[in-house]
Order: sequence, then structure tokens, then C-alpha cells
Amino acid sequence: MTRTYASSNQAAQALDLVESLQSRFVQALEKQAHHRFGALEWFRDEGLHGGGQRYGIADSDLLGRASVNVSQVHYNDDPDRKLGSATAISTIVHPALPQAPSVHIHISWTEMKDGSGYWRLMADLNPSVPNSVYAEQFSEALKGAGYGVFEEASEQGDRYFFIPALGRHRGVVHFYLENFNTGDFAADLGFAQKIGEAAIDTYIGLLDQSVKNSAPATDTVRASQLAYHTLYFFQVLTLDRGTTTGLLVHNQNDIGILGSLPACIDKNLLSSWKSRVVEPQDLLLDKLLAALPNAGTCIIDDAVKQKLADAVREHYKKYPEALELQASGNTIPPTVNNHR
Repeated sequence: MTRTYASSNQAAQALDLVESLQSRFVQALEKQAHHRFGALEWFRDEGLHGGGQRYGIADSDLLGRASVNVSQVHYNDDPDRKLGSATAISTIVHPALPQAPSVHIHISWTEMKDGSGYWRLMADLNPSVPNSVYAEQFSEALKGAGYGVFEEASEQGDRYFFIPALGRHRGVVHFYLENFNTGDFAADLGFAQKIGEAAIDTYIGLLDQSVKNSAPATDTVRASQLAYHTLYFFQVLTLDRGTTTGLLVHNQNDIGILGSLPACIDKNLLSSWKSRVVEPQDLLLDKLLAALPNAGTCIIDDAVKQKLADAVREHYKKYPEALELQASGNTIPPTVNNHR
């Protein structure tokens, strides 16, 4: 199969950007982990409407689970669609080392057939073990790259990553701008590049510090990591609008979309949160629990990811009104994340 690409010049520039960020991040992670990433190409409608390239690693000594996915979906051949193309990098790293924080970075350009469009910019730090020094370094790097919009991005991120059922946030630093467009595409492209590079380079530095400064993990520290990864799993599959939309739009990259999930979670802890979840999301949690293999610690492999993806699709097709319960920053763009 052969992938085709969006015909728009803006989409081509966005693809160049996200591919450069992907290369930058993968090379730096490989150097840090002393381990090569595997590559996997996926196709939307056998390449007719684009696809993507995903680099990933599983169960490495340092990185645990990592996924760096670039995609471009387009509808050059369909004049009836308002959406022209969507181009993105979506990446998540869940280190095996508990003292090293997880990171999520997403940068995307969504363009309509009339040439209008918007950026979605996200970078958030997610530690299992709190470290105020790491949080400050990540925050300061994004503030420096943020051209005066850091406060707005932090406010949007704090809203997006809040988990009402648990009364807490996922992560400690949340940079999020959705539906972002100043009217100057070249300037916005440069801004997206600075945010992506700042998040990537700072995170690599945090990984390096974690390796050099961390004492051997105790059972208590590893238990904290498992509990936090369970919370991360819960937020992604019950609240994350991008993940849900990606799964609903098509089923041709389910494993890639759920590359954000950690390697292991605590099924018993996850089950204990059911009484806090509003209807009908309690039924979604039931479906997610049924997709997990056993009580106690569960390994989230590709087979489990597929069952989870099917459960999410089934739930929202039956209860479309539950989409209103998904997270958002300030506004909900008309086609959030349907590039995946």
C-alpha cells in the first residue's frame, strides 16, 4: 500500500514540522535508553486518505512504554467533506523508572476545505512520584516558549486534565491551547515548533536527571507508580476527548491511538472508583473492567488495547450524549483530533 498526502501547502508545512519533531524526539529517546525504537506504518483506507508512521518501544529498562506517532489524514477526493486534512504528532512516554515522570505531547493542524484551520497544542508532565524541581523546569521551559500565552494555556490545561470523579488532576504541568489560530500561519507554525522543541528537549533533560539522581525504587515507590498509571488509564479512557474522537472516527489505528496507555494498572483500584462516576460513564467503566484480563495488576498489551477500543466505541455509539461529559479546555473545535 502507498500513502497519499494532503494537497494543501499549509498541511504540507505542518507535516514537515511534526515529522521533524518526531525525528528529534525518537533520536533523543533512543540515545537516552540505549535502545532502538520499532517503526510501524498504518494506512487510512489503504492509503487513499493518508495514514501515519508510529515509532514505539515496550518494556525497556528505562522507558517502559513509549509511542511517537505522526499522522496525516485528508479528504482530497471528497468535495462534500468540509474537513480537508488533519496532521499531527501525538506522543507519550511512560518510563519504567518510577522517579522519571511520564510526558504527553500533542501538536496538530486541522484544516478545512476553505483553507481555514486551527492548531491544537498540548504538553503535560505526569509524574508518578512528585518532584517540584522537575515540574518547575518543565513549566519554565514552556513559559519561555509560550510568547505570553502560557497563563491561558495553563488555565485551559488545568480544566482539560481535571478528573471530576477523583477531585484531582492528571499531571502537574498542563499546557493546552485548542482551536488556536492568530491569523498568521507562518507565525503559528513557528510557535508550534518552539512549543514542541521546548517540551521534547526539557523532558529529555528530566529523564537524564532521573537516571543519574534516583535511588533504587522501593516497594512504596513502585506502588505509587502503579496507582498513578491507573489514574492515567482512567482519565484517558473516560475523559480524553481526543482519544475518544479518534476511536469513533475510524478503527484503522486503534493500537496507535491507545499508545498513550501505561504498561500496567491496578484493576482493583480502578474498580473502586465506579461509585464516583456519573451515569452513564459507570457503564463505560464496567466495559473497561470487563476488557481487562484479571484482578490485581493487569498488563495492557495490544490484545487488551483492542478490547478497550471496542468497548469505548460501543459505549459512545449507544450513549452519544455521554460525549458531553468529555474534557475540554475553553472551546470544542468542530473536528477535534479526527486525524488519527
